[in-house]
Amino acid sequence: MKRLLLSTILATGFIGTAQAAETTKCGSVSIAEMNWASAGVAAYVDKFILEAGYGCDVDVVTGDTMPTFTSMNEKGEPDLAPEMWVNTVQKPLADAVREGRLINAAAILKDGGVEGWWIPKFVADAHPDIKTVDDALKHPELFPALEDPSKAAVYNCPAGWACQITTGNIFKALKAGEKGFSLVDSGSAAALDGSIANAFEKKAGWLGYYWAPTPILGKYDMVKLSMPVAFDKAEWDRCTSVADCADPKVNDYPVTDVSTIVTKKFAEKAGIAMDYVKQRQWDNETIGKVLGWMSENQADNEEAAEYFLKTYPDIWSKWVAPDVAEKIKAEL
Repeated sequence: MKRLLLSTILATGFIGTAQAAETTKCGSVSIAEMNWASAGVAAYVDKFILEAGYGCDVDVVTGDTMPTFTSMNEKGEPDLAPEMWVNTVQKPLADAVREGRLINAAAILKDGGVEGWWIPKFVADAHPDIKTVDDALKHPELFPALEDPSKAAVYNCPAGWACQITTGNIFKALKAGEKGFSLVDSGSAAALDGSIANAFEKKAGWLGYYWAPTPILGKYDMVKLSMPVAFDKAEWDRCTSVADCADPKVNDYPVTDVSTIVTKKFAEKAGIAMDYVKQRQWDNETIGKVLGWMSENQADNEEAAEYFLKTYPDIWSKWVAPDVAEKIKAEL
């Protein structure tokens, strides 16, 4: 009887230990690979770290903001969206978090998603008096249009994008047209990038809208100019973001919250891997450099993620425990 009882206790203890060990493994995980570069790289950084460091079985799936959010909210899949621009889904995300379906795990971009008007650093260095947008608008001679150098240009966001409307309204509010500038429709993201590349090739001035983090700002050294006023959400909603607004006022662009969103199911099953997700964060300068390398080397998201892990261990090793970091380094 005593021998049977001891066997039962030992067996129960063994099973309990096995169950405890199992809870530290996150199992199968699906990660959304969004269709823009910074989010795609983040997806593969997560895949590598979760697999090498925590023994997860990771599947990367194609994603985009609204389809991915809707699927996570309604179906509980995929498990993880590494880079969600929160402003685009603010209210439904708040509802999903409050009702316990989704979790806003962490801000992946330390300094948020940034929009504004930029100039090349070589222009800023040569003209240290130019710190603000108003300063730049005093010098139309420094920012010639590529197609007609006799005119000064402010390059706008691609047609159909929300930033085309906001930049147009800010241009109008600043009375930039009265100061000798034309608002140039870039036509497409590729054309906007091409105008910057052309300006650097010719060492010519360039002034216009752009955002971070992006490959182009990782490749070319640009300086963001400050607006003469702070961001005013009420004015943004009233007019800045409204097409054909009759009386726009000068406004700054908002800094966008960019977060990692996970399902409740993932948070419950991931164990200590969830601690990594809560810690994982980088800044625009770092991811910009990675995206610049990616562009120059025509690398894909997975190759860029490996480049980041090999090049910046001082950053990512702070996201995980020392023993986990050693597992990851051994796989690189």
